[in-house]
Amino acid sequence: MGITSHELHKEFPQFRDRIEELKASDTGFSEKLTRYTELDQEIEGLEKREGPIGDDKMHRLKQWRAQLKDELYARLANGQ
Repeated sequence: MGITSHELHKEFPQFRDRIEELKASDTGFSEKLTRYTELDQEIEGLEKREGPIGDDKMHRLKQWRAQLKDELYARLANGQ
């Protein structure tokens, strides 16, 4: 399986401006985006190094990343 970056700008290029707007004006969105980015980088680093991590833990990290992405997308799509 290939290693892929899941940066939010790449995942949702149609929301590039909205991401920047919310990042600057919405503390909750900004904090969640920071957690998402850090988690994505951690997962990518573990995959590249093939670090000592169990499949269960990697699966949980990826589920958490997906949950954060869903929450961020909902905020972007709803314009709330």
